Amino acid sequence: MKPLAASAIKGTWGTLLLPIRDDEAIDFGRLRREIAALAQAGLQGVYSNGTAGEFYAQTEEEFDEINGILAAECERLGLPFQIGVSHMSAQVSLARLRRAVSLRPAAVQVILPDWMAVTPEEAVSFLERMAESAGPIGLVVYNPPGAKKVLEPEEWHWVLERVPQVVGIKVAGGDAAWYARMRPVLARIAVFVAGHTLATGVAHGAAGSYSNVACLNPRAAAQWYEVMHTDPERADAVEQRLRAFFRAHIIPFITEQKYTNGAVDKLLAAIGGWAEIGTRLRWPYRSIPEDEARRLREIARDELPEWINP
Repeated sequence: MKPLAASAIKGTWGTLLLPIRDDEAIDFGRLRREIAALAQAGLQGVYSNGTAGEFYAQTEEEFDEINGILAAECERLGLPFQIGVSHMSAQVSLARLRRAVSLRPAAVQVILPDWMAVTPEEAVSFLERMAESAGPIGLVVYNPPGAKKVLEPEEWHWVLERVPQVVGIKVAGGDAAWYARMRPVLARIAVFVAGHTLATGVAHGAAGSYSNVACLNPRAAAQWYEVMHTDPERADAVEQRLRAFFRAHIIPFITEQKYTNGAVDKLLAAIGGWAEIGTRLRWPYRSIPEDEARRLREIARDELPEWINP
């Protein structure tokens, strides 16, 4: 796979979710079928080892097997892919990156070291060494709201001046004032925002999303991205319905019931019903019961009918 420049990283990318068996082993057969379903959905690409990919709960042998399968299947299917080499330890993340570059991903995703919050200077030191080992493969910095250090727009600009190998970032997004502060960054790299707010993001210059709504239905998410460029008003109406559904039925699992974001992403996939993934997370994290997915699927059929498989 050819490394992608910042200008080529755009659109809706789907995350690889780990199918976990009752004995907590990874079901690699279901993983292969999931990649095939993502390839058929019309997404711009797929990535591994985000939060939903449970990068924090893998052995190094599992990391290598997951990404070996991803690379082989994506090369066979002609689907661009990125590999998340993230880990809470900078040393483990660097070792993962050094092994992953041989798989020739379009980009590698990293988080900032996450046990103690880094300063901007420490973030630059980390990214410089990661970039040196990545060679021609660009870095995408995964910096969600739950990170120990969430970079502000002005800090992003400062970091990019020092580490030009950063070609993209994944952030939550924000209001019009946040996008105005981010303008120098938006002009320089691919800024990806939350999937259910992507129409707003695209209108303000965002490049795309490593998408939570692709967990719900990757084909519908890919089609929605196209509508953003042909019928922005219709795309905005879809976003308002997505936001309302998330507000009423999804976000309370995080804010009130204290499930993790990864648990919610697997719930979305179970609601959408596009692949056999299941809602199980690895110990010690709680999994949302499958019954909740069945209950919410009926609600989504009314509120988001185009996002639910027949």
